[in-house]
Order: sequence, then C-alpha cells, then structure tokens
Amino acid sequence: MSSSSSSSSSSSPSTSSASAVATSDGTGPSKGFRIPKIPFWVQILAGLVLGVVLGWAARNWDVAWLGTTLTKIGEIFVQLLKLAVAPLVFFAITISITNLRNVHNAARLATRTLLWFMVTSLIAVAIGLVIGLVTHPGSGTGLSAKDAAKPETQGSWLDFLTGIIPTDIITPFTELKVLQIVFMAVVVGIAALKLGEKAEPILKLGDSVLTLLQKALWWIIRLAPIGTIGLIGTAIKDYGWDLIGSYATFTADIYIGCALVLFGIYPLLLGTVAKVNPLQFFKGAWPAIQLAFVSRSSVGTMPLTQKVTERLGVPKEYASFAVPFGSTTKMDGCASIYPAIAAIFVGEFFHVDMGIKEYLLIVFVSVIGSAATAGLTGATVMLTLTLSTLGLPLEGVGLLLAIDPILDMMRTATNVAGQVVVPVVVSAKEKILDREAFSRARSFSIEEADSTGSAGESRTNAPQPAAVG
Repeated sequence: MSSSSSSSSSSSPSTSSASAVATSDGTGPSKGFRIPKIPFWVQILAGLVLGVVLGWAARNWDVAWLGTTLTKIGEIFVQLLKLAVAPLVFFAITISITNLRNVHNAARLATRTLLWFMVTSLIAVAIGLVIGLVTHPGSGTGLSAKDAAKPETQGSWLDFLTGIIPTDIITPFTELKVLQIVFMAVVVGIAALKLGEKAEPILKLGDSVLTLLQKALWWIIRLAPIGTIGLIGTAIKDYGWDLIGSYATFTADIYIGCALVLFGIYPLLLGTVAKVNPLQFFKGAWPAIQLAFVSRSSVGTMPLTQKVTERLGVPKEYASFAVPFGSTTKMDGCASIYPAIAAIFVGEFFHVDMGIKEYLLIVFVSVIGSAATAGLTGATVMLTLTLSTLGLPLEGVGLLLAIDPILDMMRTATNVAGQVVVPVVVSAKEKILDREAFSRARSFSIEEADSTGSAGESRTNAPQPAAVG
C-alpha cells in the first residue's frame, strides 16, 4: 500500500512537469504569461516606421549621434549581407547546375527558364518606356546641371563582355565581382557534371558549405528589422522630404511601373499561363518579397526566395537551379523598368532628343544586359551601360544617386517576385508543379523557414521528382 502510494506520489511531479511542458508548447491551457511571437512582417513594418521617425528627428533636430548611429546600423547590415554574397553565389550556382542531373529534360527546363526571363524583362521595359514617355519625368524637376556628376563606377559593353572572365581566382571574391563569380561557378558546375562520380566528394563538400552559408545568412536575415531602422532612417536623415519632392514624378514612375509588373503582369501570367491563383502566390511568396524590399539585395534574399519557391510547389532540384540564376540575372525592376525611365529622365534633363532607335536600344540593353546588375544593391552599372549605349551624358547618373536607396526598395521587391514567378510558370507549363502544395502555401515566420532545412539538402535528402519532364 505504501509502495503504491509512494509510486503514485513520485509520479505526480513527473506528470506535473509533462503538463507544464505541454502548456509551454501551447498544447494545453496556459495560466502563466506568454510573450506573443511578433510576425516578421510586423517587425519589418515597425522598423520602417521607427526608421522614418528617427531619421526625421536626426535631420530636423540636428541630432548628430542619432544620425551616426542610424548610418552605422544600416552599413553593418548591408556589409553583413555582402560578406555572404561571394561564397553564396559560387556554391549556390555550382550546386544548382549539378542538381539538374536529377531532373529529366534539364536542358529544356533551363532553356525555358531563360526564355521566360527574357519575356518578362521585355514586358517590364515596355511598361517603363510607356510610363516615361507619358509622364516626362525629367521636366520641371527644379534641379540644375551642377547637381549632375559622373559616377565612379561605370559600365560599357566592352567592360561587360571582358569583365565576365576573371584574371585570377581570388580577385572576384575580394572585390565582389559577382558576374565573374557566376562565370567560375558555371564552369565548375559543368565540369562536375562531366566528371560524374569522381566529383561527388567535392559536391558533398559544396553541399555542406552551402548549408553553412545559408544558416549564417538566416541569422543576418533575422536582423532585417534592425537593419531597416538604420537604412530608412539614414535615407530620411540624408535626403529629407525636399529631395524626394524634386524627384516626385520620377519616384512615382518607378513605383507605379514596378507595381504594374508586380501586381498586374505577374498575376496575369500566373492566372493565364500557369493557371494558378495569383492571390495564393502572393500569400506564399510574400516573406521573400518583403525582405527584398528592406534588404535591397536579391542575392541576400536568395535562401528565402528559394524556400518560398519550393513551398509553392516547384520541385527542389529545379528551384535550386532557377532561383540562384534568377538572383543574379533576373532583374525586372533594376534592369528593365528603372533604366528605361531613367534614360528618358536623363535625356529630357539634358535636352537630348530620342527616337525609335534609342528606345529599341533601351529594350535591347534591358533584355540582354540585365546580368550586369548581378544581384547586388543598386543598379548604377546597368544605368551607365544603358546611358553609354544611347550616347547620353553619364553625368545624369549623379542626378539619380541621391534618390536611389528609396527607389531600390521597390525595384528589388519586383526583382525577387519575378524570380519566383518564372519557376512557377515554367513548372506549370512542364506539368511538374505540385499544385496541391501551391494551394497550401502560406506566409511563414523566419524562424520556421530557418528550421526547415536549406537548398543544399535538395541533392541528397529530397525525394526525386519522378514526374519531372
């Protein structure tokens, strides 16, 4: 009797403990105080609002220490993103190419992906040209020629073509020449495919390194709300609302053009070509789009972009190819809408007449030369490439640099949305899209995305998509 009583007595703490665990996990009624989890989009929105308020305070009340703090916070966040860019691009693209051997009709998938990249770029640049020609963004700005200055970084077709091939292996990584890193990654990936089993040890190492890099990048992504405070606060502190007013038409043109592509063209393609629900697409892709808006880096958003692409039903093996390539070459915002409107702005500002030939050149540069942006923050190289091709004054770039951070947020969000749309469209056309998974796609927290694996696992752990092709 006493033994039974003792046993019952000794088991009660354990039972209480289990009950406590269940309660803390949210599986039972909680009597204690629990700190609610704040959704990532709320954190980002709070960062935007706080950044605007602090930036306004630093500018209007001339609070030097606050301005310096905001600048440093923004710089550190961007620097952390850039720190991961070079190795991430190299290993992501190398592994993505080797992943294609697990996909039937890989060549057709790759070709159709690049074709849709070009088609959507063509549509985006056409929209940019129409908006620019209708609104005349370079007229009545109140700016003068003294505000113009040649950029330190310029782009030309010769630089673009010769700059693809590196002179050594180290410099592209130390100087962050992403296009050269892409070139080396493609060469290594194709060589690994040709070697077959002999390259397997290197590929396993590459998988592990990519997984480590993405894990570290998830930590940086979690800092995005803090980075937002610094980036937005610095923009308001440095430029204020007066500068935005001088570029009101140009700024509105960029945002309207990107919005038309983001919320008009993409849903149209999803509904008519892929035959999926556009609202469901945005529900699943929104975490990547909002991070792109804040970080202003397609490459920095790449792990999250790939995660949402896979959750939308795109096979992992194909997504791990399409997303890394899209992050470095698919730029509807930075390489299509922006240079089209910016070229018209510069032409009107310097009173240079442009005709059909110049507009066709803008289309050509946007569709063919978009890789010049290489997924990095800003689009100065792409703009100088466009202006030099048209023979427009490069000093015009200096006019637009001041407003660039504000424009780049919407441009990058459009870029990343397009990098998800194309794999979904191609997968649907090839009948490899998991439509059930697409219908279940939803927004998720950064913690949840971080805890569910990374792209590097797709080669070894994911089930092979037997239906591909």
